[in-house]
Amino acid sequence: MTETIVPRTLRSPAASPALSGPGLFTVLLAAALPLIDFFIVNVALPAIGADLSASEAVLELVVAGYGVSYAVLLVLGGRLGDLFGRRRLFLAGMAAFGLTSLACGLAPGAWSLVAARVAQGASAAAMLPQVLATIQATTSGPRRAKAMSLYGATAGLSMVVGQILGGVLVTADLFGTGWRSVFLVNVPVVLAGLFLAVRTVPETRSQRPEPVDVPGTVLLAVSLLTLLAPLTEGRAAGWPLWTWLSLAAFPLTAAVFYVVERRADRQGRTPLVPPSLFALTSFRRGLVMILPFSIGFSGFMFVIAVALQQGAGLGPVAAGLALLPMAVVFFVFSLAGPRLVTRYGTRVVPAGAVLQAVGVASMALAAWRSWPHLGFVELLPGAAVAGAGQALQLPVVFRIVLSEVPSARAGVGSGVMTTTQQAALALGVALLGSLFLSLIPAMGMRDALVTTLLVQLAGIALTGLLSLRLPRTVG
Repeated sequence: MTETIVPRTLRSPAASPALSGPGLFTVLLAAALPLIDFFIVNVALPAIGADLSASEAVLELVVAGYGVSYAVLLVLGGRLGDLFGRRRLFLAGMAAFGLTSLACGLAPGAWSLVAARVAQGASAAAMLPQVLATIQATTSGPRRAKAMSLYGATAGLSMVVGQILGGVLVTADLFGTGWRSVFLVNVPVVLAGLFLAVRTVPETRSQRPEPVDVPGTVLLAVSLLTLLAPLTEGRAAGWPLWTWLSLAAFPLTAAVFYVVERRADRQGRTPLVPPSLFALTSFRRGLVMILPFSIGFSGFMFVIAVALQQGAGLGPVAAGLALLPMAVVFFVFSLAGPRLVTRYGTRVVPAGAVLQAVGVASMALAAWRSWPHLGFVELLPGAAVAGAGQALQLPVVFRIVLSEVPSARAGVGSGVMTTTQQAALALGVALLGSLFLSLIPAMGMRDALVTTLLVQLAGIALTGLLSLRLPRTVG
């Protein structure tokens, strides 16, 4: 018996202009930019370190500064879009992303690059929530299902393409720019995106916009910082006292944040993260699934980049292209995903987890057998199967999370979802990356890689188990 996809969310009474095909392309282009930039630096870090004489701790800040500021401000970006207009915030965020990318590309030193990356993450946080909120507010029924599937496909593909593109650009050394090209390439893309956005992206906003929740914003920022800052910088800094104090403070700050937000929700105000949203089964269960999936995905991408370059001796291009089968298969299966979901419902998600687990296990076996001769050919079967599995999970889960969120709260819902994803991406690099790098001295590169991949397998198994509790249908 087949499952049928049914719409869960109705358009708001004051219907917004429909999002055209070029408009959807434009917002998806904007959705790709921040994720590409999160991963594009993985293969560029050795060149950045050599050119700017940056220590390992500073190089981690180049990655973490972007990820933390991005995660901390995403929910606020969604609220501001609801309040002032999503198109307006989208244009401002995209323009700022272009300017901060230029600042990264022209950075004269390591610390100026870190500062520019923090600003770049903040600009991405203003831009990205407007993508999902605009889709939610301007589409319905099959058009929304297709748009959300394309968003999920764009997000997953961007993570892999970012790493491949980084290797190609660093090696190409365009006009003598070296690693700087991984940031400068954003500038013409942003200019094209702004040109298209002015003409194709409609303005939408919440019918009942609420003022910014200042206490909630501050407490969310503090909570995320107390968790992400020590985890991303602790290992490189030698785990000083402040990292342990910060981690100890995280449960307390998170609890205070929840209490303040719940009180505001009960008083009829709209908090930054309304606890009432978590009463929606699809929203709650989808977010829980995003965590282990994104942690494993980003951790894998970081670890494989280090292992292929520093252990297997591959150059940036070869290290990036080793993941090309994953990107190609992900794209193909993402296109087929909506039809599979229409026929089989959300049962494709646990099936995807099984495929991803088989792919990662195959790559672990290839590393064990072939090391140090690990590259495109050895990783191809596992990368292809893992890409298929990821494509059957991520786009569907994104649709599930927002399927019941009212259009009036589209900005808040998309901000919470993207914050969860971004925080998990940062955690993945911190947790799996730290595990891998700490195991190398005792076990060697090969065994450290295999062990880390086995840990990722445990996360995939958890994702698969959680997916069994998803609603059978999704709007």
